[in-house]
Amino acid sequence: MGRMESKHWYLYLIECQDGSIYTGITVDVAARYQAHQRGKGARYTRAHPPKQLLKVFTYANRSEASIAEYSTKQLSAAEKWKLVSC
Repeated sequence: MGRMESKHWYLYLIECQDGSIYTGITVDVAARYQAHQRGKGARYTRAHPPKQLLKVFTYANRSEASIAEYSTKQLSAAEKWKLVSC
C-alpha cells in the first residue's frame, strides 16, 4: 500500500466589494475562490461579492488552519488589513 500524501490546509483572506475581509480555510484556494466568485461559496460572500484574494497562509493540517481561522476572525478590520500587508 502506498504512503498517503499529506495535504496542506490554507487560511485565505478575500477583500469583498464593500471593503470587508472574508476569512476561510480550504485545501484548494483557487477552486474555493472561484466558488466564491460564482456565488457558490460562503453565505457571506454571496451577500458581499469578492473583489480580490488578499493573502494565503499554509498550515500542516485542518486543526491548525481552523485555530488560525478562529483567531483571525476575532481581529478587527484594521488588524486584518495589517495582517495582509505583511
